[in-house]
Amino acid sequence: MKPDIELAGGAYVGRWTTGLCRFVLIAASSAALLAGCTFSLPGPDESQAAKPPAMPTTTPNAYFDSSGRDDVLSGGVRMIPIDTPKGKFRVWTKRIGNNPRIKVLLLHGGPAATHEIFEAFDSYFPGEGIEYYYYDQLGSTYSDQPKEPSLWEIDRFVDEVEQVRQALKLDKQNFYLYGQSWGGLLGIEYALKHQDHLKGLIVSNMMSSIPAYNEYAKTVLMPQMDPAVLKEVLAIEAKGDYANPRYEELLIPNFYTKHFLRMPPEQWPEPVMRGFSHLNKDIYVPMQGPSEMGASGKLVNWNRSAQLKDIRVPTLVIGARYDTMDPAHMEWMSKQFPHGRYLYCPEGSHLALYDDQETYMAGLIGFLKDVDGGKF
Repeated sequence: MKPDIELAGGAYVGRWTTGLCRFVLIAASSAALLAGCTFSLPGPDESQAAKPPAMPTTTPNAYFDSSGRDDVLSGGVRMIPIDTPKGKFRVWTKRIGNNPRIKVLLLHGGPAATHEIFEAFDSYFPGEGIEYYYYDQLGSTYSDQPKEPSLWEIDRFVDEVEQVRQALKLDKQNFYLYGQSWGGLLGIEYALKHQDHLKGLIVSNMMSSIPAYNEYAKTVLMPQMDPAVLKEVLAIEAKGDYANPRYEELLIPNFYTKHFLRMPPEQWPEPVMRGFSHLNKDIYVPMQGPSEMGASGKLVNWNRSAQLKDIRVPTLVIGARYDTMDPAHMEWMSKQFPHGRYLYCPEGSHLALYDDQETYMAGLIGFLKDVDGGKF
């Protein structure tokens, strides 16, 4: 959901959501989101330590050489035209670097968050020679935002990703698709339809079943809350009173900083604060639903657990101990893919990309290097 940010009586008020959950920020201290990780392979030995990233596959000069590119003037930014049942619109992308063998397209959470939380990759990917693409899906802040409710369907988003792939000239020799939270759901759906174009898939902090996610929230996450707090939160939800400031006041210390980003609210990274202040709730709410405690929108019955075995490309699943998503389920997912690997974040939450950053990045980069080097 998109935060409604304003200054009220000298206090900062913001509301935002990522993946399949809404995040709310109140007062100057705000709230936090993301989590930590460690690396392991599925199978008998699932406690491997994170491997240090391999050396870059391109020289610094080659990595930053944009000669022959048609996006030099804009610093790598391209507005890509997308055909939809409601006409043609444009989506925003930005390329960083050059690598003919490793090109990563980043699918953000939400639905309808933005690419901005991925700015942490700037500290890691260039040094490893990885070419990567920021991308705001249709309806998100940097892209067109049509008021067309019929466009907010999974199949339409999958078709959009395929059009972006074609425009960026990515193919099975180099194309890695990374998705975080809702982006992971979208990545699974894309792979089921277009895996012949993929070199690898990364599903970060996303379960393969929304019913299983809702059950985990009900039976594991909710019982961890103080009973009095949970009772009050559920009473507010029962009334549909989601705009009640008390709802946010309860969830920030009792839910967000435990399961979304395990950092003090005042330490939330700036890209996270900025990115989720841009989330489009006109798309998020119909697809995810208004509740913080589970999904209830169009995605409520989504379940691809039985189809994971059909995704044959190398696949990395990233889970975290304190995530809103069940880490045991995500480990199970990694074993359903014929060529799967699991990256576990023992200190992490939903945005392990930040609060267990070094382990997360080492595992992710190690996967990309292993697939590229034929070691997977």
